[in-house]
Amino acid sequence: MRAAAALKAATPLSVLRSRASPSMLARGLANGSKPPASSRFGSPASPSQKPPSHPPSSASASATPNPPSEPSKQPAPEQQQPADPQEADKDAIPDISKLPDLTQGIPSTLEYETAGATDKAAVEDLEEEAAAKAGRGGRGRGKGELPASAYVSSTERRRQTMARWALALTGVGAILGVAYLGRDWSEEELEKKPDIPNGWTPALWWKRARARMTDTVTYYQEPAFEKLLPDPDPSFERPYTLCISLEDMLVHSEWSREHGWRIAKRPGVDYFLHYLSQYYEIVLFTTVPFATGEPLVRKLDPYRFIMWPLFREATKFQDGEIVKDLSYLNRDLSKVIIIDTNPAHVRAQPENAIILPKWTGDAKDAELVSLVPFLEFIHTMQYADVRKVIKSFEGTHIPTEFARREALARAEHQRRLQQKAAKGGGINWLASHLGLKPSNMSLMVSPDGEENPQEAFAKGKMLQDIARERGIRNYLMLEEEIRKNGEKWLKEEQEAMEKAQKEAMKSMKTSFFGWFTPQEESSGDSQSR
Repeated sequence: MRAAAALKAATPLSVLRSRASPSMLARGLANGSKPPASSRFGSPASPSQKPPSHPPSSASASATPNPPSEPSKQPAPEQQQPADPQEADKDAIPDISKLPDLTQGIPSTLEYETAGATDKAAVEDLEEEAAAKAGRGGRGRGKGELPASAYVSSTERRRQTMARWALALTGVGAILGVAYLGRDWSEEELEKKPDIPNGWTPALWWKRARARMTDTVTYYQEPAFEKLLPDPDPSFERPYTLCISLEDMLVHSEWSREHGWRIAKRPGVDYFLHYLSQYYEIVLFTTVPFATGEPLVRKLDPYRFIMWPLFREATKFQDGEIVKDLSYLNRDLSKVIIIDTNPAHVRAQPENAIILPKWTGDAKDAELVSLVPFLEFIHTMQYADVRKVIKSFEGTHIPTEFARREALARAEHQRRLQQKAAKGGGINWLASHLGLKPSNMSLMVSPDGEENPQEAFAKGKMLQDIARERGIRNYLMLEEEIRKNGEKWLKEEQEAMEKAQKEAMKSMKTSFFGWFTPQEESSGDSQSR
């Protein structure tokens, strides 16, 4: 022991470090081994300690210990160098070619996981063990484990409680709602639902509740009123009703990044409305809501040539589409014409409809104005059913086809004049060449100051020419009145609107403050006055 201590003391620390092999240190750390704890007095290791990884050579094993005075030249087993220097170099420098390149981020392990790296057999063993424990415990958990509710947070518990309360209140509300809706009919309701009588049986109760729920849903699908227009006035000299659309027919709206939303008025709208107002009861029937369409209509038609504006609230919602049902107009459908740009909107009465292509903002468009001669001719000939007239032009471009028929009638008229035909036969053949049979013509009696129709026929004029001259004369007189008194009319209308608003506000204030004014004081004030 003294010799070993002396040997350790005599050997410098630098020599020991230089003689220590890196491979030996690496193996020692990998195996989790620790260097033998030397005694404070230099005692050798105990027999229980493991021998060094490299056995000593035969020379060192057979050599006797050196005297204490002479230091031993034989190195200790842990200080020996490996026999092969190349092997030592390989152990000292690890091979990093097989390590992942982390300079480009952490590599994905998806391929490794999907390649079956998970030990499925081990997982199955764990599942079987858990199932066995659950079977023995009877409650699905072993001794010392907490129930599943212990792992639920207080916030989640409150959320679950509120959900249960909400579900319970919803159920109670549904029951009370059905009970309220199934109450007995009133006298007015009983007249509308005679097939479902009053009674206290559950079947009748459910039928009444279902009928009321159906009426509530129907309220949002049907027009706001059963009669959209008031009863016709017999003194009104316009037996025909013309329904027109708004969006993409009279106006066109578009949005751009430079200007935002802009609305353009179609060319000839003013002439179309002013001229046909002398022949038709003009009704605006649009799918635009009242809040959006009403200010636009008032600016588009300030002089109220559109007699009745009907908006989205007057339409019908059917099969996911908006429908303009003319049966709600309170007018004879044989005298109603509707002009629209969407066939789906007029699918309830397609025989009354004239479909125009959508106007996209073209400043040179004349499609709307080109319909004026056709519509004027219908009023001139006083047809009993306009649906037959529209049917005769089915599949054609109405302005073009009407112009073709009118040209043929004009040529025939000129031929008859040359042959000096009978005076009374001119009107009948004119209508027959147009493909229509008049029932009662409104130009047989000429107003004061106008030329007699028979004299006009003798001069080569057609019935349509006479009607157009009269219509243009009335239109020019109307435009002259607008130029003279238009501003006055608008000012009077504005004053009337302001007066009505003030009266409505005054009535609302009176009704509001009446709740806070004692009735005795108000009666005393009235007596003193």
